[in-house]
Amino acid sequence: MNAGLSAAAKTGPLTGLKVIEMAGLGPVPLAGLMLSEMGAQVLRIERTGTSELLSLPDEYNIDRHGRALLRLDLKRREGTDLLLRLAEKADMLLEGFRPGVMERLGLGPETVLARNPALIYGRMTGFGQDGPLAGRAGHDITYLAYSGVLHAIGHVGSRPVPPLNLVADYGGGAMMLIAGVLAALFQRSRTGKGEVIDAAMVDGASMLALPLQALMAAGLWSDTRGANLLDSGAPFYDTYETSDGGHIAIGCLEPQFFAEFARLLPLDERFASGQYDKALWPPMRAAIADRIRQKPRDDWDLLFAQTDACVAPVLSLQEAKHHPHNRGRNASVATGAFERPAPAPRFSSSQPTLATMPGNEDLSPSAILARFGFAKAEIDGLVKSGLLTDN
Repeated sequence: MNAGLSAAAKTGPLTGLKVIEMAGLGPVPLAGLMLSEMGAQVLRIERTGTSELLSLPDEYNIDRHGRALLRLDLKRREGTDLLLRLAEKADMLLEGFRPGVMERLGLGPETVLARNPALIYGRMTGFGQDGPLAGRAGHDITYLAYSGVLHAIGHVGSRPVPPLNLVADYGGGAMMLIAGVLAALFQRSRTGKGEVIDAAMVDGASMLALPLQALMAAGLWSDTRGANLLDSGAPFYDTYETSDGGHIAIGCLEPQFFAEFARLLPLDERFASGQYDKALWPPMRAAIADRIRQKPRDDWDLLFAQTDACVAPVLSLQEAKHHPHNRGRNASVATGAFERPAPAPRFSSSQPTLATMPGNEDLSPSAILARFGFAKAEIDGLVKSGLLTDN
C-alpha cells in the first residue's frame, strides 16, 4: 500500500483519472476519499469565506486527505471561469449542494458539459434534483425517516433508533454516488459521452431496503418494528448483555448454526428443536438472556470463537482495531498518530494509495494548476490577482 504520495503520483485501478470535488459535508467527501485511494487524482475546491462545521486538526481531517486543495472565490466571475477551465481537463466533477446552487454559480451541468462533453457530473443531495422536498435541508436521520428505513430499526415497542449516519449519508449516499460515476465511466468508454448522475440519499436508503420491501410484499415481513427475523424480533438474531456489562451478538439464522449455538450455550431441547416456532420465542429469549448474563463477554467469545454458531463479541471502535482477525488482515493502518480503516475494497493486481495529509505540492496553487496544463506566466498572474489563496 502506497502511503504519503502526492495527488499527482497515485497507484490503483483509477490511476490517471482526474476528479474535481466541490468541498462539502458527508457523502461527497467520502466518495472523493475512496476514489483518491483507488488511484484518482482528486482536486478539492474549497470556497473562500466558508468555514467547516467541524474543525479538525489536519492529521484527522479525512475530508482533505489524499487530495490537492485549491481555494477559490466562486463569487467572482474569474473564479468560476477558472473552475470551468479545470473541468475541461477533468474526468469527473462531484458536488453535494442543494439543487440550483451550482447553476447559480454558473457551474451547472449544462454549462460545464458544454465545455467538456465527456465529463461525468455527479450530483449528491438528500432528496434529489426534483420533487416537492428537493430544496429542503436534512441529515441522515431525515432521509431515513422519509425512506421508511428509520421506522424499521429498533426493538418492538420502542422508538426508532438512528444507525449513526451510516445508512443514508454513506451507504445510500457515498456508495450510490460512487456506483453511479463508475457506471458512467464505463458507459463513456463505449460512447465517449459524459453523464449527469442524480444521486439522492433518500433514494439510496430506499434501495438498500429493497430486499425487505420484497419480503414484505411476499407477506414474509411485518411493518411492525422489532417483530421480524433480522430486526431483533427473533431471539437468535439479537444482542445480549453479559455479566461484565458487555454484549455479544447472536446471528445463528440457519438451523445448523442454531444447533451449534444451542449445544454450546447450552439451550433446553424444547428450544433447540423449535427454532422457528414463534410461540417459543419469548421464553427462548428469556432463557438465552439468563444464560448469557452468567459469564463475561470475552468468556463467551472464547467459547464460540472456533465454531459456526455465529456469535461475536460486540467490540468498541477502538477494540475492533486490535482484534486478531482485523490485525491479521491489516484492516487498520496508521498515518502518523491516526490509526484508521485501511482502503477498501482490495484489488488483486493493483495497490490502493493510502490518503494522507496533503503535501506541499497539493497545497500550492501553482503546482496544482501546472498539472492541469496552465502556463507559468498565467499562473503567476492568477496568484497576483488574489483569485487564488494559499491553503
